[in-house]
Amino acid sequence: MTAQPATTSTFRKSLGLFDSTAIVVGSMIGSGIFIVSSDIARNVGAPGWLLVTWLATAVLTLFAAMTYGELASLFPHTGGQYVYIRKAYNPLVGFLYGWASLLVIQSGTIAAVAMAFAKFTGVLIPWIGEKNILFEWGFLKISTVNLLAIGSILLLTFINTRGISTGKFIQNLFTSTKVLILLGMIVAGIFITSNIEAVTLNREIFWDASKAGPGGPVHLAGFALVAGIVTAMVGSLFSSDAWNNITFTSGEVINPRRNIPLSLIFGTLIVSILYMLVNVAYLQSLPLRGAADGISVAEKGMQFAVDDRIGTAAMHGLLGGNAALVMAVLIMISTFGCNNGLILSGARIYYAMAADGLFFKKAGDLNSKGVPGRALVFQGIYSSLLCLSGTYSNLLDYVVFTVLLFYILSIAAVFIFRHKMPDAERPFKAIGYPVIPVLYIIAVLFIMIVLAVYKPLYSWPGLIIVALGIPVYFLWKRK
Repeated sequence: MTAQPATTSTFRKSLGLFDSTAIVVGSMIGSGIFIVSSDIARNVGAPGWLLVTWLATAVLTLFAAMTYGELASLFPHTGGQYVYIRKAYNPLVGFLYGWASLLVIQSGTIAAVAMAFAKFTGVLIPWIGEKNILFEWGFLKISTVNLLAIGSILLLTFINTRGISTGKFIQNLFTSTKVLILLGMIVAGIFITSNIEAVTLNREIFWDASKAGPGGPVHLAGFALVAGIVTAMVGSLFSSDAWNNITFTSGEVINPRRNIPLSLIFGTLIVSILYMLVNVAYLQSLPLRGAADGISVAEKGMQFAVDDRIGTAAMHGLLGGNAALVMAVLIMISTFGCNNGLILSGARIYYAMAADGLFFKKAGDLNSKGVPGRALVFQGIYSSLLCLSGTYSNLLDYVVFTVLLFYILSIAAVFIFRHKMPDAERPFKAIGYPVIPVLYIIAVLFIMIVLAVYKPLYSWPGLIIVALGIPVYFLWKRK
């Protein structure tokens, strides 16, 4: 029997516009939209400002997507953002982006989403719980939640090693399902479970901003209100992140110069509209303000929903005691589909780095199915270790500052390439250039400054993680 080749030299063009948009939408929608509005409500304390927080996030994300389209059409190469940064600046800056992606941004998100999937599965199957320890050795504890989270990562990793067609089938299926789920929540929250008392209470305090404190609401005005909105945006920004993941798979997209820019715009627009409407549904179902010691769902309000599970609380009026079970199933579907998109696309970063000699050489091999199998396996193993470490959520908190920094560098790259390559073919040009890219950079710089002042733990630790990559880069190059 003739042995089958272990590798193939080219990616397979399999992703059309619908598939690419499904990766954008599916990677963005995880568990955040069902949870983070509770923390936002505590930070701004008014329905109007809650919606402003989500709207500001939507506008920034759309601005970035409309600008990234030019980069995608200029460099339709596997690796996406890593490629843009390396070409605009130098290999060191590109390596630092890849380093941060490997250490925290991509792998940490995969671990966090997998743990969310496992924890919500525990609502259905009580045996799956963080207190159900299967193995303990020193600081290492493996619970049934860890086991399921790792199992889901390894399963999706295996599925994606079987080829891009298999991965996109899973992505299209779960993305379509979760969009239908959110549409169902919107219809139910606005038209079926609408609570007249909650609507009245929310209308009375619609623009009365306050921050929930131990002694009661603390009124916010002026710059304190701005700071409250910016710090609240940490949750909404993370819930809206991963929109750029489709750029990592450029080598597998049919007509990438057209389909990637369009999928970025369509995908971010779809998710932004869904997120805004879901929050309107929350406000129709629950009073925003509540009490930490409240007994009923209404008394706790959006601010103090049990475990911040605001989606469950909002659906309580329709589903009663079954709300927790139904929402657990919905979030399991959402997180599983989200992780498929993250796993599928993330490995392409390390493939591109390996091709540039900035990562393990074998990660730059394609298997017989035309996908970077070794890069997928490496990513899966490291993400699984993060599940065991218990530090993934802290790492994600630390890296928000760094994520924003790399987005600024990427948007600024449009100006650099306009100067360096004025005559290069650009089938898609940044919409609103130069105004929209400049506005994005100014707004994100402002957010970073406010976070550095009001939430320093969201700034300097992330920079330290990135800085640790500098000696690693030079050691790697020396080797």
